[in-house]
Amino acid sequence: MSPESTGQNEHYIRVLRRRFRAWRGTRPFWAGLLTMAGGVPIAYFPYASMTLGNMTLAMSTTAGAGSLIIGVLLITLGLTMWYHSIVRVFAGVAAILLALISIPVANIGGFVVGFLLSLVGGALSISWAPGDPKGADEAPLAGHPDEQRSEGEIHAAAVPQQQGAGYDLAADADGGRRSAG
Repeated sequence: MSPESTGQNEHYIRVLRRRFRAWRGTRPFWAGLLTMAGGVPIAYFPYASMTLGNMTLAMSTTAGAGSLIIGVLLITLGLTMWYHSIVRVFAGVAAILLALISIPVANIGGFVVGFLLSLVGGALSISWAPGDPKGADEAPLAGHPDEQRSEGEIHAAAVPQQQGAGYDLAADADGGRRSAG
């Protein structure tokens, strides 16, 4: 095995990390994560109880079922943002509306924590836009071998045009070399 070979000596964690980063870059990942994280306190707090010594504090309200529904819907919308990013605008608007509804229904929106996380997640989902893929297939003149290109096309693909003070901007003047004046 050659030390110059790539891919064979890579650790599987590094490969998984790279795959995860590629997957994360094609969808509104942080929007979905924040929306799901906002749904958890909204659904949890109405059913939580805290024990202080012999005294039990219950934070349950009469709208516990509404809080559970809002929290589960926010978690579902977060997963939708991840796996069906085509409906990200709808999911973002729905997350913002559910976060606003959670203020009066679910203990001030999960004690403001769930409200803020869901609100920011919905806004990120609305504002996210997919990037333009830049692969070898889309590069200009990528599929043509050098024999089929003219000398001018090969030169234009290999040498970037230099612009600015001291450079002649005319394409046929001197091929991008520095002008004398």
